[in-house]
This record gives sequence, C-alpha cells and structure tokens, in this order.
Amino acid sequence: MSLPEYIPDALREDYEEACKTVDVSPKASATLARRCLQGMIRDYWGIKKSRLVDEIKALEDKVDPDTWQAIDAVRGLGNIGAHMEKDINLILSVEPEEAVALIELIEDLFQTWYVQRHERQQRRKRVVEIADAKRQEKEENKSVSGHHAKEESQGPAAIS
Repeated sequence: MSLPEYIPDALREDYEEACKTVDVSPKASATLARRCLQGMIRDYWGIKKSRLVDEIKALEDKVDPDTWQAIDAVRGLGNIGAHMEKDINLILSVEPEEAVALIELIEDLFQTWYVQRHERQQRRKRVVEIADAKRQEKEENKSVSGHHAKEESQGPAAIS
C-alpha cells in the first residue's frame, strides 16, 4: 500500500519498514507495527501517555469494540518483540502471516482514520469553495444590476 503524503513521515517510515521486514524478521515487523500504531494513536487521536497500554485504554470509547480489540491485540503481539519476557528462556515467535495481519490492520486504520478524514475535508472544502464562488457571483451581479439601474434612472442625457 502506498501511503499519501499527508500521513506523517514517521508513521509512513515505520509502516514501510514493517512491510519490508515481515519475511526476514516477523518479530521485528510486529514491533514496528506496534510502534506505528502508537504513533497513529498519538497523532490522530492526540492521546499521549507514557505506556501504549494506557493509550489504548484511553482509545476504547472512541472506536468500535472490534477495532479496539484488534488494536489491543497488536499491542500484545508487538510486545513479543518490544519486551523481554520475565523468563528470558521463554521464546515466543511471530510468524510471517501473523505480522502480515498486523500490517493489514495498520493499513485499515490508515484508511479509516487518515484517508477518509482527508477525503471528508476535501469534500467540505469544495462545498465551501462553491458557496464562496456563488456568493461572489451574487455580489458581482448586484453590482452590475445596480449600475444598470442607476444608468436607467438618469436617462439618456445623463449618460452622454
């Protein structure tokens, strides 16, 4: 997925790196997806807390339950690469298809949060531009009508 320029550079970079590393290191890819998700929550929603788990909890009442559950799952899977287990001998792996599923969720959130917001803004901007043009056209027509009415009231002698 090619991301538009209005998505912040840091988010695009983490996403692109997650995509590039998915086959080489799914665990690294999942960690980058987690990092990208945290950046999205901070940028789009303005939620900034010291821990991702707290940011996700603050997001719970802002998104639908299915989305929230999936977002929390990204955190959990991304934690496999981001945090060492208490028992360092416990090694959890992330499979490529699991990392791909995280990336697909990130893509869905880019679409839902950033692309759809941008498209809404563009449509609203266009409506305002149309209204402004019509308002200007109306003012110009009033000015021309007023000029003709003045000429007519003065008669032909006043025009020459």
